[in-house]
Amino acid sequence: MKIALIGYGKMGKAIEEIAVSQGHAIVLKVSVDNLEDNTVEKLREADVAIEFTGPESAFYNILRCLDAGVPVVCGSTGWLSRLEEVREYCRQKNGAFLYASNFSVGVNLFFELNKVLAAMMAPHPEYGSRITEIHHTEKKDAPSGTAITLAEQVLEKIKRKKGWVNHISDNLDELEILSERVDPAPGTHIVDYSSGIDTITITHTAHSRKGFASGAVLAAEFLAGKKGIFRMSDVLGF
Repeated sequence: MKIALIGYGKMGKAIEEIAVSQGHAIVLKVSVDNLEDNTVEKLREADVAIEFTGPESAFYNILRCLDAGVPVVCGSTGWLSRLEEVREYCRQKNGAFLYASNFSVGVNLFFELNKVLAAMMAPHPEYGSRITEIHHTEKKDAPSGTAITLAEQVLEKIKRKKGWVNHISDNLDELEILSERVDPAPGTHIVDYSSGIDTITITHTAHSRKGFASGAVLAAEFLAGKKGIFRMSDVLGF
């Protein structure tokens, strides 16, 4: 499989290492040093693109891939207010697009566990809920995309919560997401339910970027040659 890497920072390099070890070829690497190579013509040399940049560029990178007719896997966060625009553009272009806030297989299992626990806690208003996410100081967005996904899952099951906030709150209608930035910390996500009697906690801790990178390659293998809009749950068969 021929892969275009849009974003060649630490994550892009981790993806490259895993992809090459699995026999794939990297035919395009785009970083801040060679943005002029990020063209429709060069993208067409790839079977699939993997996009890991930042909130300012992700939206336009995805559209360019769809213009090139190249399936695109995106892991950038901070741009999701335009996610529906991308999905509609993908439909118009009859393209292929897969977004995930986190590609780690372990995190996606954690997502499934989070949904089950939230549903179980929904009838018990005596338990307050909170999400905490801890990342390295270079992370550009807060809260993390993974934390937002966890929060949205909780809000879907626990209707008394009307929305999430990224600070401590005394409003019982709000779900707190607390963001901490410390080094080194590839990523820890904690969901807890606490009452005056006890606390129930589920935690996922990443030890390196390898889980994210291997999941992104797995998603690219899944998406290559397909048409449509997909999620990581489709890749994993949930």
